[in-house]
Amino acid sequence: MIPTLPLPDRTVLLDGGMGRELRHRGVPILDTIWSANALLVAPEVVRDVHRDYLESGAEIITTNTYGVIRKELAKEGVEHRFAELNRLAGALAQEARRKSGRQAWIAGSLPPLQGSYRPDLVGAYAEIEPRYEEQATLLAPHCDLMLCETMSSAAEAVAAATAAAKTGLPVWVSWSLHEDNSGRLRSGESVTEAAKAIAHLPVSAFLVNCCSPESIGAAMPELARLGGAAGGYANAFRPVPKDWVMDRDGLLPLRDDLDPEHYARHAADWRAKGARIVGGCCGTGPGHIARLHEDFAKAPAGGHA
Repeated sequence: MIPTLPLPDRTVLLDGGMGRELRHRGVPILDTIWSANALLVAPEVVRDVHRDYLESGAEIITTNTYGVIRKELAKEGVEHRFAELNRLAGALAQEARRKSGRQAWIAGSLPPLQGSYRPDLVGAYAEIEPRYEEQATLLAPHCDLMLCETMSSAAEAVAAATAAAKTGLPVWVSWSLHEDNSGRLRSGESVTEAAKAIAHLPVSAFLVNCCSPESIGAAMPELARLGGAAGGYANAFRPVPKDWVMDRDGLLPLRDDLDPEHYARHAADWRAKGARIVGGCCGTGPGHIARLHEDFAKAPAGGHA
């Protein structure tokens, strides 16, 4: 039997981005460990961001572990704190949930290990699967599900989901899409092809994230046909170049047409095409989630539109 969350018969609301929101609140965000730096210098702000998303209506918050990667921590001389930081990220999410007094699930984020948006850098299964298993094992006691997110290729998702499944928790996989609005992964594979690669694993939800809302809209009909719960959470910044690497600032310019109101219009399109799980990724904040929550509350019982 595939472990699943007891999702209600309506759209479920994920949280929004973490890194840019932390920077907006004055926390230094490094070009190596990204938002994980907040675990070192301002853990209370991480907790506050989680809580603000919950107060905005999020039903799922995601651990701040996207930047907790051994090779990146090593660049800052803190690789020895890998286990500590994963556990801290989980504990902060739990504390935020407890203090909010709201019912919510916690998703353990398993990120790309060799660089975001780069299917050419993913690495061999034998190399990355044990690293995913290490992180998943550390996060599992704090989480209700494991979220393998921003997967740029089928192979990357296979490694992450295999490790996540060993925890016994529900496993969700979220791929990142090419910005040509083809609905394909950054590797060029279709979501159907990527889903077939993990068909032997107990994955209960298929999502797409960390790409433009238009890309998500293009992929959603195919995603909704895969059999599990479908969903998406988009970036609010300009399309990512093909050979992108993080620069000193670590940021891409935000679009000026993805404020909460406009973002919600894209989300309505996803829902009309079958999305049951919706949230925000980089560049979205509590305001975006609050706006989505307002829309979701207007949907008829049992409806997704």
